[in-house]
Parts: sequence; structure tokens; C-alpha cells
Amino acid sequence: MDNRELKALVSLLEDDDREVSSLVEQKIRSLGDSIIPFLEDHWENSGFNPNVQKRIEDLIHDLQFRTLTERLRIWRNNGGTDLLEGLWLIATYQYPDLSLEKLQQEIDQIYYDAWLEFRQGMHPASQIDTLNYVFFKKLKFGANTKNFHSAANSMLNIVLETHKGNPISLCVLYMLVGRRLGMPLHGVNLPNLFVLTYQVNDDTQFYINVFNKGLVFQRKDIDNYLAQLNLAPNPIFYNPCHNTDIVKRVLRNLTLAFEKTGDDERAQEMNQLIKMLSENDDTYDLN
Repeated sequence: MDNRELKALVSLLEDDDREVSSLVEQKIRSLGDSIIPFLEDHWENSGFNPNVQKRIEDLIHDLQFRTLTERLRIWRNNGGTDLLEGLWLIATYQYPDLSLEKLQQEIDQIYYDAWLEFRQGMHPASQIDTLNYVFFKKLKFGANTKNFHSAANSMLNIVLETHKGNPISLCVLYMLVGRRLGMPLHGVNLPNLFVLTYQVNDDTQFYINVFNKGLVFQRKDIDNYLAQLNLAPNPIFYNPCHNTDIVKRVLRNLTLAFEKTGDDERAQEMNQLIKMLSENDDTYDLN
């Protein structure tokens, strides 16, 4: 279809015959997200007709969500190797025009600030102290305790803008920067908390609570934490997790955030994404 035909098709959304408008919606959905600019243009010129505008908004959201689902599926099928890409895809759920390059540039700046403070041959403890200084003291990243369950805490672009986040978003930024500095950092899925591990081998491993300003702790502290929760030790609570596990946990946080605001439709969509990413997966439930 050429542009003239697409515009004519979109204009039929204003038809009072519900059967006609339903057929038009079905055709529009079949065309994919390439028709979104025409929908947005018609929304702006629809004469402030609330019914038509709502219909267009729902169509745009459906098309964008379908695209997000397919992109996340491709990311998973390709091994989920690029964690930043996975978090960027999640952020496009609410910020569809957000570019991956913008996020990368902002993280590059954090890396540069930290790189200026690093020295060759630094001891692991000194590396952590230095990155903590840059991340928490110089750049003032920190825990968003006032709005802990806000969906914004799971949107990496907002965390980079406000310097406030939840355990997993702060860990992701800290880990992405640390890895570029040569630090062997990995995510660890604890119940009710996400942390990092600095792991070279079985002899050199400790943990970092980024949500608590980079507090370093040991395996025995995890033992005590699990005992307080009346949970038995499980390898998943001590060892690095996969990037897909991180993305699924971010989606679980978003599910809870939307449920708390009564937005059941968006909570359901997050569950759909989790289900898609969890196909043929026996991941331990950490909700």
C-alpha cells in the first residue's frame, strides 16, 4: 500500500459502523508497526474525538507491544548476550523512541569517569572502593527508597536521568561499567534482593550489595540471610545468573509496579513477556 492508501485506511477508523472499523483495525494490525506514523498523524488531526483517539492509542500500543515481544524473542534466541540491549528493549515499552545508542553513550560517560580513577594492577578491594567512590560519591547514584515499587526504577533511561533506582537497575549499571573496567562482575539472584558477585575463581569470590552503596559481603552472609527467610541453600543464590534471568526479574518488578497502581492490563503484558522468555526454562521462582 502506498502512503495515500494507508492514510485512507486509517481514516476509516472514524466510521460509525463498528463492523467496518473492526475490519479496519484487523487490517492495520496485519501491517505491523510501519503504519504507526500514519496512526499518530491521524490522532493529531482527529478533531479531538476521544473515541477515535482512544482507538488509535490502543492500536499503537498493541503494535508496539507486538514488536517488543518479537525483539525480546530474537534477543533470547540469540543467547541474550547483550544485557544492555535487553534492558533497552524493556525501556522501549514505555519509551518507544528511546535509542540504544543514547543509553550506551550515557554509560560510556560513567565508564570514563571511573576509568580516570583506576590504576593498573589494583587489588579487587581497591577496585570496588574506587568504583563505589565514582558511582555513589561523585555521580550520586543511589537507592530510590521513597518510590521503591515505581515502574521508573526498571527503566534504565530514567535511572540514568535521576540517578535513582532499585537493586537490579543499579546493579546492572554498576556491572556494565565494572566489566568494561575489567572487573569480573556477575548478577546473583537472591530472594527479594539482587546483588553482584566478584568472581575470579572458587578461591576469589565475594559479593556486592549495590543497593546499599556497594557494601561488600561474603558467602556466610548469604547463609545467614537465607536462614532468616527460612530458605534452604540453593546454588542459584550464590552463583552468577544469566542475562535472561536478569531481564525476567526486571519484568517481574514491572509486573508488581503495575499491579500496585491498578494497571492490570500492563501487568498482564509483563507476564506475557516473562512467559515468552521462560519457554523451556526451569528457572527458580524468586518473586
